[in-house]
Amino acid sequence: MNIAWNDSTPIYRQLRDRVVAMILDGVLKQGDPLPSVRQVAGDFQINPITVSKAYQELVDENLVEKRRGLGMYVTDGAREALLKSERERFLREEWPALHARLSRLGLDLGELLEEARREESK
Repeated sequence: MNIAWNDSTPIYRQLRDRVVAMILDGVLKQGDPLPSVRQVAGDFQINPITVSKAYQELVDENLVEKRRGLGMYVTDGAREALLKSERERFLREEWPALHARLSRLGLDLGELLEEARREESK
């Protein structure tokens, strides 16, 4: 995990979001273990309680399960659940502002797709 912390969001939340991104990106797959609390705390020089709080949020969201004496593991269906909830959140929270800005700039979906294809072919 490579993380650059920002001051506007609590570290435990940033760490939770990074694990979510790793699940969505397929870096962590169902059944994969998460790095230990001690390892993450040591690697990023943060308090183990901060790491535990981030991991507990993932457990509370049923994305990760605790296996006593073994550690934390990505649950079956975690990626699919995240995709669904993240898509819903995007459409509810981010899309309206993005759509309004595109409209103000006079950009349409066709232009954006064409630009994306040009960028991918570089």
